[in-house]
Amino acid sequence: MNKIMFSLITLGAIGYAGGCVLTQSDDMKVTWKAYKTLAKLGVAGEFTSVNYSPNKKEGKNFKELLVGSTVSIDISKIDTKNEGRDKTLVESFFGKLSGKSIEGKIVSIEANKREKGKPYTGTLDVNISMNDKSLQVPMSYIYEKENFKANGTIDLFDFQAESALSSINKSCYDLHKGKTWNDVSISFESTIKATLCDVKIDDNKSK
Repeated sequence: MNKIMFSLITLGAIGYAGGCVLTQSDDMKVTWKAYKTLAKLGVAGEFTSVNYSPNKKEGKNFKELLVGSTVSIDISKIDTKNEGRDKTLVESFFGKLSGKSIEGKIVSIEANKREKGKPYTGTLDVNISMNDKSLQVPMSYIYEKENFKANGTIDLFDFQAESALSSINKSCYDLHKGKTWNDVSISFESTIKATLCDVKIDDNKSK
């Protein structure tokens, strides 16, 4: 009984009576996968210094939380589970880009119609600034078990990073067998908790 009263008082106090309260963490994990050789073998990595500024910590839907959120990524701090490779990538690729960071901003989000028993999915657009070039990149997202993850692809040529790509291809020519691909898979994920409800999110409200 005390728990019920507490929940009702809390709902009234924050003005979300009748709906879920979504709360996101301050942390964001940003990963990527580049590709080498004609077989297009993937090399995965993570940026280890990511400064994430959420639009809101708490809200009724993904739009309130995420649209307007920004991220600043230090491109000199990466982890591919291989220290030698990390050093080479920083020196021969990231170090050849203009600037010391990649900046991102979520500018829109839209939910897909949800199938019963399936995770929540949708699309979002992120404005990415890298190598003195800013582009809006479409990504798809999936939300399941408090984990929000978005995936997309960028073309390094779109960011005028041909010289950086050529540099890493030259440094790793034998390992890459002369081929380093210009498309890179990117993803970010964050924890978003749904509380004071039955953890059901209205698809229309998540747009």
